[in-house]
Amino acid sequence: MDAHYDLDSVIRKVPNFPKQGVLYYDITGILAVPEAFSYCIDRMEQLCKHRTIDAIAAVEARGFIFAAPLAERLGIPMILVRKMGKLPNKVYTKSFELEYGCDVVCVQEVDIQKGSRVLFVDDLIATGGTLRAAASMFEEHGAKVEGFLGVIGLPFLNYDRALAPYPVEVLQVYHGE
Repeated sequence: MDAHYDLDSVIRKVPNFPKQGVLYYDITGILAVPEAFSYCIDRMEQLCKHRTIDAIAAVEARGFIFAAPLAERLGIPMILVRKMGKLPNKVYTKSFELEYGCDVVCVQEVDIQKGSRVLFVDDLIATGGTLRAAASMFEEHGAKVEGFLGVIGLPFLNYDRALAPYPVEVLQVYHGE
């Protein structure tokens, strides 16, 4: 594994998407460069070695891209957190507020094990609202949240407040414009 890979060189910055005034950090550039993607999974694996984790949870859909190979490398299950109506079987649900309205995340009841230690993985950690809702759903049903791991972090959107007191680690930090 390379000691360091310049992720900033492959993360595409798209101005005014999805709306005027927003700078979108697009991870598809990482996926287009195999060395960059390998670096991300290698680095995430390194960051997990000091942790005791029973499962990786990821919020759809881009988080799945990084969580699945990481869970496989660690030899632990990956748990899917999805939108309403996307999972079979009985599900737990958690509603949360968005900037304009609310949303719901779901996880299959059989996937949350009481006492299990879960790390959440995502492609981008921005406000932390969706991850916080997902984490609280796991905790309400007996799992222990071990923290959050992302490829990109936008601390200027205050995810540290939303995700406190849990540790948050990211591979690439952006501090805004």
